[in-house]
Amino acid sequence: MASPTPCVTRFAPSPTGFLHIGGARTALFNWLYARHHGGIFRLRIEDTDRERSTEAAIAAILQGLDWLGLHHDAEVVHQFARAPRHRAVADELLAAGKAYRCYASAAELDAMRAAQKEAGQPIRYDGRWRDRDPAEAPAGAPFVVRIKAAQTGETIIADQVQGDVRFANAVLDDFVLLRSDGTPTYMLSVVVDDHDMGITHVIRGDDHLTNAARQRQIIDAMGWPVPVYAHLPMLHGEDGAKLSKRHGALGIHEYEALGYLPEAMRNYLLRLGWSHGDDEVISTEQAIAWFNLENVGRSPARVDLKKLESLNAHYMREADDTRLADIVLGLRAQAGETPASEAARAMLIRAMPGLKARARTLTELRESAGFLFAVRPITLEPKADALLNPTARERLGALRDTLASSDWNAESLEAAVRAFVEREGIKLGDIAQPLRAALTGRMTSPPVFDVLAVLGPEEALARIDDRRLPSE
Repeated sequence: MASPTPCVTRFAPSPTGFLHIGGARTALFNWLYARHHGGIFRLRIEDTDRERSTEAAIAAILQGLDWLGLHHDAEVVHQFARAPRHRAVADELLAAGKAYRCYASAAELDAMRAAQKEAGQPIRYDGRWRDRDPAEAPAGAPFVVRIKAAQTGETIIADQVQGDVRFANAVLDDFVLLRSDGTPTYMLSVVVDDHDMGITHVIRGDDHLTNAARQRQIIDAMGWPVPVYAHLPMLHGEDGAKLSKRHGALGIHEYEALGYLPEAMRNYLLRLGWSHGDDEVISTEQAIAWFNLENVGRSPARVDLKKLESLNAHYMREADDTRLADIVLGLRAQAGETPASEAARAMLIRAMPGLKARARTLTELRESAGFLFAVRPITLEPKADALLNPTARERLGALRDTLASSDWNAESLEAAVRAFVEREGIKLGDIAQPLRAALTGRMTSPPVFDVLAVLGPEEALARIDDRRLPSE
């Protein structure tokens, strides 16, 4: 008995710009569906728009998918390279009488549309060459090839998200398959490629829903299997309006640059229109186990960057300290900062538990770790500088000797500071905040005792010396 055909999904972006957040979600849903069913996830670059398609955009799409961890199976298909195959299918349809040559000139078509508009009719091709003899055309006249679409009844798209969507065939005109220069149209290319790639499930944005009804005309004319359709709701901004640049970051490369982890981005994209009960934090492994099309909502999903920040903070706390340290060092290198020594890297790894507990993004993590690499005398933030008044500096000088005689670990250092506070009759904050300012130059940091331990006695005491009152 032959094994059933595996589930095959595809992501088919046009390389005319960066990988949009909506496209990234579509890619994720296709990838998850294939992984859930033990199927195949394919990538097709729809580069037939030669004027707008660029190699830079293709590279950006591939890089974005790679960063997200959405790795495709099999070779990448470039649609433009398959134009001869697309034309061959159009020729098959012509030979079978399921397509025809239309010799209507641009001026004729403009006049047709103007008349329809004036009469308040839908703008659509009127089929004037559908049943005419091509011999009636002037010799050498240019022509396009049009599908002979169904004219009566309706086309039903059995959609896994939208339900049964019905289109009256009377409004689906005989659209163009081949342009007058012989180049195939998007509508033809998509259908042929999906068939030849063995695509079983077409999961894409609901802006393609009308396209599905048109593409069915080609599928049915060729007698090919109809894929399972699932049209995803569009993304909106927090204000409910269609997502645009004014809503913030749109390209996946921007989210990467803003310091989000790919696993957090996957979790966030998953929740844009898909749910599993009240679960918010869903690991990639769990997403693969749970993902289905039944739980995709029909309403537009709203982008909420606060939720993304919250998820990112969670995944950072869960992330391996060494991995985060290497990411921070990579960000520093990108900024042109001096490469860290192995000793500095080790120090960063030791400091990571405290650092990552307070950061929401990798950029925040990099900034908060900056004190570890600062060159003495470290630069103080204005508020930290203001905190180091003469009284605070005098106390730092008194505390310095107490610290120098302590065992150098967080527990012993905390005990030494608390004993100092009790002797001096002051509050812990009266010395802990100035100490933090002297050690880090900031008002916020990991616990100050952890900072002391990570910096080590030589560096920590030297930084305190830089801020204590000079001896008389």
